[in-house]
Amino acid sequence: MKKILINNTKNPRRLFSSKRASIDVHTHMYLPKYMEVLKSRVDVPYVRTINDENRLVILPGEDKETTTAIGRPIGKEYYDVNSKLAYMDKHGIDISCISLANPWLDFIEGDAAENIAQELNDELQGMCEESNGRLLGFATLPVKNHDACLRELERLKTLKHIKGVILGTPGAGHGLDHIGMRDILAKIEDMNYMIFLHPHYGVGVEHYHDTGHALFLALGFPFETTVCVSRMIVTGALDHVPNLKLLVAHAGAAMPSLIGRLDSCVAHDYAIASNLQHSPSDYLKRMYFDAIAYSGTNLKGLIDHVGSDRIMFGTDNPFFPPPDLAGDEDVSSAIWPSTEKVYHTINDIDDNVLVQKILRENAKQIFDL
Repeated sequence: MKKILINNTKNPRRLFSSKRASIDVHTHMYLPKYMEVLKSRVDVPYVRTINDENRLVILPGEDKETTTAIGRPIGKEYYDVNSKLAYMDKHGIDISCISLANPWLDFIEGDAAENIAQELNDELQGMCEESNGRLLGFATLPVKNHDACLRELERLKTLKHIKGVILGTPGAGHGLDHIGMRDILAKIEDMNYMIFLHPHYGVGVEHYHDTGHALFLALGFPFETTVCVSRMIVTGALDHVPNLKLLVAHAGAAMPSLIGRLDSCVAHDYAIASNLQHSPSDYLKRMYFDAIAYSGTNLKGLIDHVGSDRIMFGTDNPFFPPPDLAGDEDVSSAIWPSTEKVYHTINDIDDNVLVQKILRENAKQIFDL
């Protein structure tokens, strides 16, 4: 296992009694090994170095669209563990559960997928071990190699800082509701692991040309998640794994807004309703969510639907960086408006007990910290 050197000159627990002392369940890294993979590629996803600046191109069709073709600049905040810890210090985050950022290993098949998954998960475990308890991890699975997924899940039992896995909505390519994913989901359920469900490919992308990344991320991502979760509900996939822990990114995407309509449509479709054990809204209440709603009204709506015990603080760092972030020297000192927006949204609830539950207490209980 490659040793990760972490700067521990600061007291790693100094924020535990601070005003925030949050636990971040939605925060990403492009691990150093993953950066090597992306830099070696010629097809999307890839990283290109232009004028000594790394530029990330990962979204489908991003290299063909004039407003996104050169990708986005990425600095140390994307791949350096000490930058992650400095960001946490700056924003009152005590513990982060790190996940590899999209598109994970969706583009790698066969033995290569298994080998890289092992290397990435060992690298993540090493970072967590060196962090004095500040970092935990969601592991990455070699989704294009079914048998390797099962083997890697078994191996993850030896990595004590891994708290679950991150999966994209396609699963192995046909959706998480596909019968080919059933034994993998059952294995994750049996291990009592959390699945962190995250989008990458977008839905409705034919409408987003000439809009940069804005509509792809604002609409395509949450629509993709909503379709995935809805299919897992209406196909009965969740009835096969009733105790599966599913953490839905971006405050449940559009699910909280559409769940009433989905209840009604399912109830009036006898062929679907007769094959389900519960109404869609009942399945939703079994899921977990981050609090990245960017709107107090939307967050309160989510609470109304599922209660306050299943919602946890998240940041989506290092995405949505400060617009004036320039150069590695600014990483540790920068204030991220996107992170502060999440805090403000949670504080808008105006109930200190509930706020503390979302900021840290729910995660402590759910992940048995």
